Amino acid sequence: MIRKAIIFGVKGYYLTKKERILFKKKKPWGVILFSRNIKTINQAKQLVNQIKNILKDKNFPILIDQEGGRVCRLNNIIDLSLFSQNFFTDLYKKNRFLFPSIYKIYVDKVSEILRTIGVNINTVPVLDIRRKRGHNIIGTRSFSENRKEVSILGNICINLFKKNKIGTVVKHIPGHGLSKSDSHLATPTIFSNKKQLIKNDFKPFRICKSFFAMTAHIIYRDYDSVNTATHSKIIIKKVIRSHIKFNGILISDDISMKSLKGTLELNAIKAIKAGCNLVLHCNGNIKEMIKLADVIPNIDNFTKKKTSDFYKFLR
Repeated sequence: MIRKAIIFGVKGYYLTKKERILFKKKKPWGVILFSRNIKTINQAKQLVNQIKNILKDKNFPILIDQEGGRVCRLNNIIDLSLFSQNFFTDLYKKNRFLFPSIYKIYVDKVSEILRTIGVNINTVPVLDIRRKRGHNIIGTRSFSENRKEVSILGNICINLFKKNKIGTVVKHIPGHGLSKSDSHLATPTIFSNKKQLIKNDFKPFRICKSFFAMTAHIIYRDYDSVNTATHSKIIIKKVIRSHIKFNGILISDDISMKSLKGTLELNAIKAIKAGCNLVLHCNGNIKEMIKLADVIPNIDNFTKKKTSDFYKFLR
């Protein structure tokens, strides 16, 4: 399998000529969809088929960021803004008997829409532990302020999507909840000591097993005072791979976020060199995509093997 170690977003409801040429020539590992790409079920299905036909791969990874609540990419098809992760934790705490069936109905129906469109990976669950003094970029996207509840609900989420043949991406590894700023706009630094991070923020990621994980563009000062997790060999090797024991495909968060201070190309290369298996680029800017496709290497043997395992799961 020859693929570039990158996941691209696309600009609109159908591929442009330049996007078709780029995908055919450079072969990205995957494509991620946003609300700007989804108008109706039939239109989205045509877009996904267009992508898969160009890549000549019926299992080609098509991702979506469908968390529910504030992050709903299916909102032109169905309004799921009520159903944040925190909504289901509240239900879990109020009625343990009723919760499993209702959450299963929700995940089953979301999965049904995703499968109909042709999406096979959803970037859930958010395993960040919400903090009262943390930035509201996480907020109700988190299951809870309680690490045990985050772990329990996270595992249920992963397993329900797994039964529906939808891969999951845990995020934002190794934990975004303590951040006091939005990594879309600035570089957050977490000052908690290693003992506290291991006891709390890292715990759900260690407990919940998923095919994929997405990094946090955050500096964890006690581990690496210079680099965000996305660019930190120390965080990726010692925390994500060794302590958390994540052995799947590691995806960077969006490489164009303001938390990363270098050029787009440098940020992408640094992420790969630090240990990310794939780089995520979301905005659909074709000029940026062409530049990145020229500097990003092909996927390594580890990623090939894990991708093959994921394809077997989809059967």
